[in-house]
Amino acid sequence: MENKKYRLDRTQFKMQSFQEADMQQEYWKKQSSVERLQAAYYLISVAFNFNLNNPPRLDRTAFSMKKHSF
Repeated sequence: MENKKYRLDRTQFKMQSFQEADMQQEYWKKQSSVERLQAAYYLISVAFNFNLNNPPRLDRTAFSMKKHSF
């Protein structure tokens, strides 16, 4: 997945009116679910500072599974 499609311009943040926020919501509702997931994945990679092509591995030592007997 390339990050050329989405770029976070940190200088462009501004307060929005309710009408502008509604227009943003309408825009994202028109996008396909795949496009929305790609944008969300990009934003997560920016927030957690990882490369899209090399995401961090899940630390399996932090989780455990137990089989329930019924």
